[in-house]
Amino acid sequence: MNTNRKTAIIVEVSLFRLYSLRALYLLVVVGLGIVVWPGVIHHEKPWELMEGVVQCMLAAFSALSVLGLRYPLQMLPLLLWELVWKTIWMFIVALPLWTSGQMDESTLAIALECLIVVIFPFVIPWRFVFAHYVKNRGDRWR
Repeated sequence: MNTNRKTAIIVEVSLFRLYSLRALYLLVVVGLGIVVWPGVIHHEKPWELMEGVVQCMLAAFSALSVLGLRYPLQMLPLLLWELVWKTIWMFIVALPLWTSGQMDESTLAIALECLIVVIFPFVIPWRFVFAHYVKNRGDRWR
């Protein structure tokens, strides 16, 4: 056996953490299922460009979150993507508007919707993420 091959780092994730992840995926599935999917299925008029992009991305996020119910660890990149983009948006868009007193109602509404991301860091198994995405060797390039 080749010793240069990628070696898997085994990090045990507690059953509690797995169920917490599943609960988070379920929250996404149910929440976006109630808010987004009815509009995706039955929208009355064509969306403007960015509204269409946002609604379709949210629908895709909720659809992929269904897989997270069965495979919570394999779907972690989905949660990491959500955490990262919302954090960037909050710091780059919402925070400067809020601190300068220029935040309008629509931006405030989006910021409040994005605040669900504050629970993500408490649910994500960071030792597993570090072991599998930082410390573990990447896939071969050739």
